[in-house]
Amino acid sequence: MSVQRAVVLIGSAKPAGTSTSEALGQYLRARLQEHGVATTVLFVDRSLKSLANQALTAALAEADLFVLTAPVYIDSLPYLVTRTLEDLARSARPGRSPCAFAAVVNCGFPEAGQCRTALDIVRAFARRARFNWAGGLALGEGGVVDGQSLETLGGLTKHVRTALDRTAAELAEGRTVPAAAVEQFSRRLIPGRVYTFMGNLGWRRRAKRNGVSSALDAKPFELAAGK
Repeated sequence: MSVQRAVVLIGSAKPAGTSTSEALGQYLRARLQEHGVATTVLFVDRSLKSLANQALTAALAEADLFVLTAPVYIDSLPYLVTRTLEDLARSARPGRSPCAFAAVVNCGFPEAGQCRTALDIVRAFARRARFNWAGGLALGEGGVVDGQSLETLGGLTKHVRTALDRTAAELAEGRTVPAAAVEQFSRRLIPGRVYTFMGNLGWRRRAKRNGVSSALDAKPFELAAGK
């Protein structure tokens, strides 16, 4: 059964246009639309009083496919995403036709395997909220993307784009994320040692800019414990 309507939820708290999660979600949205799927992009919101969750619930009431793109925060999902998924799991959806749910998770660690816990969580959400689990993708080295469009990054993200192309084609036809796309998407963007070196360099530059270079090796908890 082909998909007619989809909702892509961007699960990053960063401003619009600056997150890796949005870069991945917008690319997937474009590919789904190329397959004739009317796709709405929404963002998690910081405010409990916001109408964002109402808009999401209304959009999902008409959708055949729900896709979450989110970062990993401390080995899990960001609080804003967790709160949104909990609200959805509690909401009753009487008379709804089955809706598929897929996830695209990225992390700042070199290894895509660091996303495993977050993917386990969204899989459990799908079961609890009565969505049909359609699979998930995991990407490491998300800092390489850093909010830039995947096309702009050229060859660096060629395998990422190809994996999302494959995923969009399958999801649009009501199928699950293909195993080949899962494997391809998880490949490193650059060598791990290079990524770690660049990350450490950036960390030191930020420390210098904020006047805390001498505190990078501080161990405040050990001092507090008298060690």
